[in-house]
Amino acid sequence: MLQALIVASTEETPNPLLPAPYDMVWSAVVFAIILIFFWKKVLPNVSAMLEARGAAIEGNIEKADAAQREAEEALAKYTAQLADARAEAGKIRDAARADGAKIVTEAKDLASTEAARITATAKTQIEAERQSALVSLKSEVGSLAIDLASGVIGEALTDDKKSKALVDRFLADLAASEKAAK
Repeated sequence: MLQALIVASTEETPNPLLPAPYDMVWSAVVFAIILIFFWKKVLPNVSAMLEARGAAIEGNIEKADAAQREAEEALAKYTAQLADARAEAGKIRDAARADGAKIVTEAKDLASTEAARITATAKTQIEAERQSALVSLKSEVGSLAIDLASGVIGEALTDDKKSKALVDRFLADLAASEKAAK
């Protein structure tokens, strides 16, 4: 038995943390097969998927940049159109004010012309009525003066020429005395 102890002591006890060599070889072979499978099949698919995703993201970024540029151009165009519209509205307002002032001036001129015409017509009518009243008044004053003179003189003044000359002389004297009084 001693011998069995010596043999047992010369044999090393295996390390429980270190696997057996055959396990390490088979593990290395399986690891290599799985590594080759992932290298050849899975890694290209994942790389292609990541590249496609990166390209899509870059495309979306480019599209967003293009949309941003278009929006900025549209904003600039809108701002320019708005400024043009405001300038045109200002011009239209100024033109409307000028037209309004012109219409007011024309209306005032027309009213002044119409007032002058009405005044002239009224003056002409007043002068005509004055002349008519003056003639009527002369004739009445003449007949009254003749009647009065006939009563004072005691003789009838029936001669139209004499009576008319007498009335005209009397009115001329009256007009002369009015002018002298002024």
